[in-house]
Amino acid sequence: MIYDVEMETLPREDLEALQLRRLKSLVERVHANVGFYRQKFDDMGVKPSDIRTLADLKLLPFTEKQDLRNHYPFGMFAVPKENVVRIHASSGTTGKSTVVGYTNRDVRNWARLMARCFVASGASPKDIIHNAYGYGLFTGGLGAHYGAEELGATIVPISGGGTKRQVMLMKDFGPTVLCSTPSYALVLYEAAQEAGIDIKDLPLKTGIFGAEPWTEEMRRDIEDKMGITALDIYGLSEIMGPGVGIECNIAQKGLHIMEDHFLVEIIDPETCEVLPPGEIGELVITTLTKEAQPLIRYRTRDITRLEQVPCRCGRTTARVHRMMGRSDDMLIIRGVNVFPSQIESILLETEGLAPHYLLVIKREANLDTLEVQVEVDEKLFSDEIKILQRIEGKIVKNIKDYLGVTAQVKLVEPRSIQRSEGKAKRILDLRKPN
Repeated sequence: MIYDVEMETLPREDLEALQLRRLKSLVERVHANVGFYRQKFDDMGVKPSDIRTLADLKLLPFTEKQDLRNHYPFGMFAVPKENVVRIHASSGTTGKSTVVGYTNRDVRNWARLMARCFVASGASPKDIIHNAYGYGLFTGGLGAHYGAEELGATIVPISGGGTKRQVMLMKDFGPTVLCSTPSYALVLYEAAQEAGIDIKDLPLKTGIFGAEPWTEEMRRDIEDKMGITALDIYGLSEIMGPGVGIECNIAQKGLHIMEDHFLVEIIDPETCEVLPPGEIGELVITTLTKEAQPLIRYRTRDITRLEQVPCRCGRTTARVHRMMGRSDDMLIIRGVNVFPSQIESILLETEGLAPHYLLVIKREANLDTLEVQVEVDEKLFSDEIKILQRIEGKIVKNIKDYLGVTAQVKLVEPRSIQRSEGKAKRILDLRKPN
């Protein structure tokens, strides 16, 4: 089933014609109403009339998260503040918050896009959706909430935290769809086990997981343990929130981008050169319909690749591969580039390990060292030391063979790595700045 058949199945030629019309309108609006973009355009010698084709997108400037921080709080708005009906913001843990504004139309579009995502996941108005994304300034909870209501489904706005209570309510209310981070889904699974509840006995059939990178191996682990279909959803607060793209339940082969609202590119994160479909690089997004705070060529820092072949589900929109990591989360260990998701894949392919790990980076004698702490499951932990040592050696060898990095591996007790009710903390960088 498709929520918006006309837009989600447009022939490529018609879709690109719509994108071009919206891009031209966007460029004129930001040039007229956003001082940051007007100055950028002038500095680059670009006028709105220079945008004649989609290929001319490359003439326009990039936007980065720091630009939003530099114009905190409302300097990037393209409409008067009285037209803004909603404000969201990031936590600001790495600097000033990034503020995002929405007009009434922005909020309505967001709800429809999230409804599209739910339908792509197989959900319908008959479903009960357990929404464990955080509510508040974070966009995840309210984005999913409004989408579920737009669809006509029943929403349980549980938010994050209170894991034991969440499990009890899942048993009592019988939700069919779970929205959360993938790591929190596994926390819920563990809590259900402790409470003597088998998730597979519940009506739950689908999990819609996002807000952090995760791997195919983690998908299989979640599906095996919980007996559900686990789907990846993508979004980011600066662009809109969740609903930029989602996997369909038919193919589970890439995230369908809502291309009538978002124009996507893949660039080389070092040279900023635009890359063709199929090549791995950084995802860049231009908001085509956002009114309150439109963004041009926003560098997401998410690493992925683009695929434009129509999907067997019937949607003709481009798809991006699940996010492989972030260009700014990349670890450089003795000159080798390593993404946490690469190590996660190796760990989850190793029998007897739990999907909870921590990468500890230190600097000893001016050299970087990497220690991989990973939990073993209950059965394996009781085995002989020799068996555990053999598994450690296997992981060390696989990391060296596949990634070219020498790592120390430490198998730790079950449930000894701190759990998170939001995004999982995977990296502990103890290196002191030079």
